[in-house]
Amino acid sequence: MEILSVRNLSKIYGSGETTVKALDNISFSAKRREFIAITGPSGSGKSTLLHILGGVDNPSSGKVFIDNVDVFELDETKLAIFRRRQIGLIYQFYNLIPVLNVSENIALPQLLDGRQPDAKHLDDIVRTLGLTDRVNNLPNQLSGGQQQRVSIGRALVNSPALLLADEPTGNLDSKNSTDIVELLKLSNKKYNQTLLVVTHDEKIAMQADRIISLVDGRIASDESVRQ
Repeated sequence: MEILSVRNLSKIYGSGETTVKALDNISFSAKRREFIAITGPSGSGKSTLLHILGGVDNPSSGKVFIDNVDVFELDETKLAIFRRRQIGLIYQFYNLIPVLNVSENIALPQLLDGRQPDAKHLDDIVRTLGLTDRVNNLPNQLSGGQQQRVSIGRALVNSPALLLADEPTGNLDSKNSTDIVELLKLSNKKYNQTLLVVTHDEKIAMQADRIISLVDGRIASDESVRQ
């Protein structure tokens, strides 16, 4: 079942001689539970694409449908709600709230939504992430790998349709990088989420179901890694 459809997506910055075309007429789709790696050299448009898919940047033209919703036809309020509920974002920098503990940081999207976190679901996420003994710790009491686990938990808490990760292992050593990728793969299957990961790491890309390579804002290749 198709969960994501990107149609003729373009993003242009500036005008005249200073025009930069970050994305140039990109189209692709993704199925539920698919794991897609997005690769390409620096400046190829990878992060721009992820930010637009996450609803935190607007395209210059084109359409994005997530679970049959035309994302950029939503008004600002509805888009904010949709983004919290249907899209999980994981960045290279953890963006945790320093005065909130692990449990509160994970539950934040639901708290912002005015909803009481589901204790059983929250416990399941914490246990899956290996953070059971850290739930009352503040971010500054955690290692980098543990902080990234919390940011993954925060992305998972609303059971979004789409999980987007932008260089999620960029600040981690090889051991923590391996652990984080395994957690993302587990969430992809356990919670039935479609996973898109921007990465420069070939080892990570080769674990995906499919690799989309961008060059100069265009799709240079779109290949299945495994059936």
